[in-house]
Parts: sequence; C-alpha cells; structure tokens
Amino acid sequence: MTEAVEGHHFVARTLIGPTIETWGTGDQRARFLPGIEAAKQIWCQLFSEPGAGSDLASLATRAVRRDADHWTVTGQKVWSSFANLADYGMLLARTDPDKPKHAGITCFLLDMRARGVTVRPLRQLTGEEHFCEVFLDEVQVPDTDRLGPIDAGWRVALSTLSAERSGLSGTSDASGVSLAPVLAAARVNGTWQEPIMRDRLAGLLAMERALELTNQRAAKSRTDAGGSITKLAQSELSQRIAEIGFEIAGAHGAYCVADPLCPEAYALLDSRRLTIAGGTSEIQRTIIAERVLGLDREPDPDRGRPWRAVRRG
Repeated sequence: MTEAVEGHHFVARTLIGPTIETWGTGDQRARFLPGIEAAKQIWCQLFSEPGAGSDLASLATRAVRRDADHWTVTGQKVWSSFANLADYGMLLARTDPDKPKHAGITCFLLDMRARGVTVRPLRQLTGEEHFCEVFLDEVQVPDTDRLGPIDAGWRVALSTLSAERSGLSGTSDASGVSLAPVLAAARVNGTWQEPIMRDRLAGLLAMERALELTNQRAAKSRTDAGGSITKLAQSELSQRIAEIGFEIAGAHGAYCVADPLCPEAYALLDSRRLTIAGGTSEIQRTIIAERVLGLDREPDPDRGRPWRAVRRG
C-alpha cells in the first residue's frame, strides 16, 4: 500500500466519512459512504486558504446560489493533502458575507474533476508533493451536494476538525515517528551508555507511555478538547523523537540529509509539519485554555461583525 493510499484512508475514513454519516442526507450517505468504506474513492479537505489558516473562519472562497438547484464557487484553497489524487473534496465556502465570520459558511461535497477546478501540487522539504493548492473558477456545484444546512458549514467543519485532531494523535508514531528504532540505534552505537543521552531518551519514553494513557482517557471522555490535548502532545513529542534520532545518527544522519531514503533525515524533515497540520500548537493551546481550563476567551474585535466589514490583510 502506497503512502498516498494510506493518507487517503485517513482523510476519507477518519475525517470525511463520519462527517457525511452525521450531516449527510440519505442520498449522500448512499452515494459516498460505500465508496469510502471500500477505499474506492480518494477524498481531500478544501478548508485552508492563503489568508485563512489558523483563523479558518475568515475564509473568503465564495459560493453564490444561481438558482434553486446550483451554486457557483470561486476562490482558492491551499495545503489540501492529496488533492491531486482526489475524486472528491469537502469544501467550505462563504455563502453569506453579511453574517459574522463563523456564520454564513456552507459545506459542499465537490467533484474534483468538475470544470473550473485546477490543482497544483506543492513540493515539501522531503521532496514529496502531498500538499496542494486548489483554484476554483466559477465551479458549478449542485445543491444536492451541499452537506448540512445553508450557512451551517462551521458546525459541519467542527465535526471534521475534531476527528482530525483525534486521528492525528492515536499514538506517538501515528505520523511515522516512532521511538523504538531510536532506542535501538542508541543501543547499537553506544550512545545509550551516555548518562545525559540515556536520561533524555528515558524522558521521551515516559512521555510516549503517558500519551498512550491520555489517548485512552480522551477516547472515553469524548470531549471536544480531548483531541487538542493529545494532538498537541503527539506532534511535539514526535518532533523531539525525530530530532534526537537525527542526533544519535551523528555523521551518518548529517551526510544523508538530502537523501529521501535516509530514515533519520526523512523523519527530521517530515516532522516539521506536525505542529501545523490539523491546527497549530498555538491553536491547540488556545482551545485547551478556553475549553478545559476555563480561561477567558482571547479578545476578538471582529466578533459579531459582518464578515464583509472585517478588515483582511
């Protein structure tokens, strides 16, 4: 199974499928869920935009209703994993610019082969091209492919975002950064015998075990912020594992840093995305502060103002 197909399974089954199950019509569930379950459809998320990443609700892609049966969508999306392979995409678009930014958004299920859809892959540090930018030029979308009520797209998206954070934090090696081979390498090359290095590795091992228990607790509690807690811990732990693995590799790791087949170098470069994908660590900390610790919300001078009146960079 290729990495692209594995990613497709995660996006389709973990993110899109449950959202369609929750919000979809009977016809939509019958049309899409069997293909997702059978891994016959590749899906992508069309959420983030050049001017709407961490502040996703400020998205500007517009969907205008032309008649009772069709919408016209124009805009740009970015960082859409596997969009170049996808059959369908879950799209968020602004349908009422006179409502506050969290309102006036609607979710659509987009045929990625529709006229007006252009996909351009983006090359990553690792040399791979999993992320893409997507251009939408007056794309016609039937109203039968609208997911959830009009202007309720933010609530639909929260279902997907919560599943994404939980899915990205199943274990510390959910992203492919596992501590076990790092420990094995330390024993082989003798760095395990160094007290300082052994103490650092033991600390990571303790964090890995604690994360496993936290994942189990979060899965049982099913709180909205549970995924943020484990996603924050997982992504930062995986980066630390990648960094110490590269350090233990020593000269070999430095020599092969440009070789995509070098596991230590690949893990180091690939791990940079982990504290961004699925919501940055800063966003996760804000969610935890507000929803778990009960701290005051961050001030937002644009709260309640119509999206059309909000100043954007």
